[in-house]
Amino acid sequence: MAVKLRLMRMGKTKQPTYRLVAADGRSPRDGRFIEILGTYAPRGRSGSEPVAVVEIDNSKAVAWLRQGAQATERVQKLLRSTGAWEEFEASKTK
Repeated sequence: MAVKLRLMRMGKTKQPTYRLVAADGRSPRDGRFIEILGTYAPRGRSGSEPVAVVEIDNSKAVAWLRQGAQATERVQKLLRSTGAWEEFEASKTK
C-alpha cells in the first residue's frame, strides 16, 4: 500500500478549503483517508481575511514522510512554507 500526502477538497462551491491527509494512493481524492494532518484555505477563512491560511501539524507530516509516504507537488509546496519539508530533508541526511 503506497501512502500519499495529498489534499482533500472540502467547502462550498467556489469557496474551497482543503484538508491535508495521509491516504492510500488508490483511494479517490475525497474518499477514505488514514489521518488528517492539517488544513489549507487558499482564499482565507472568511471575506474579511483574504490571505491564504495554512495549518499543518509538522511533526505528524514529517513522521509520515520518514515512513515513506509520498507528497504531491502542492503538498510539498505547503510543507516548504511551514518548514516541515526542510525538517524532513535534514533528518534524511543524518
